[in-house]
Amino acid sequence: MSSSINLSLTDELRAFIDRSCGDGTVFATPSEFMRDVLREKKERMEAAEMRDAILEGYRDLIEGRVVEFKGDLRASLKEVRRREKRDWE
Repeated sequence: MSSSINLSLTDELRAFIDRSCGDGTVFATPSEFMRDVLREKKERMEAAEMRDAILEGYRDLIEGRVVEFKGDLRASLKEVRRREKRDWE
């Protein structure tokens, strides 16, 4: 599905876009350039979310908030909820 958006840009940003597309560049059009910039931003945000989740997992491990997985995901999740109620005692 294609959709369009209109942006108001400063002269400086418009010049940057113009320098980044056209002859001798990777991008043929300003639209190609902007789509790539937006994809990069989205990927960076997703990577940051993953890093945060990984760090949270490490903190849980360091602080002993872990449950040994014994092949039954439902049982493991039930044990996690039980321990969370007791503040991991």
